[in-house]
Amino acid sequence: MEDSRVMRSMLLDFYGQLLTEKQRECYDLHYNEDLSLSEIAEQCGISRQGVWDNIRRAEAALRELEEKTGLVGRVMALERELEETREELRRLRAGSGDTAGGARDGV
Repeated sequence: MEDSRVMRSMLLDFYGQLLTEKQRECYDLHYNEDLSLSEIAEQCGISRQGVWDNIRRAEAALRELEEKTGLVGRVMALERELEETREELRRLRAGSGDTAGGARDGV
């Protein structure tokens, strides 16, 4: 599985409601808002170690959920297939000389 900010953000979007409130908050603040552990600890009123533990637990839970369900992977695969289909449609239109696309150009 991809280990990027985009993937982490998608995991949180898909499964974040299944985390505890503290896990979700710490994970979001760290990866999406780019706050340090100290900044999060101060904001949440917990220790840096507590922040770190919440982030690690959240990460493990999100990855386990993705391993079991594969939802993010399937959505990403569908998006790739959709883009390939769009590209093929563009090639077909260009090859047939169809330039009066209007609204169809947005496909």
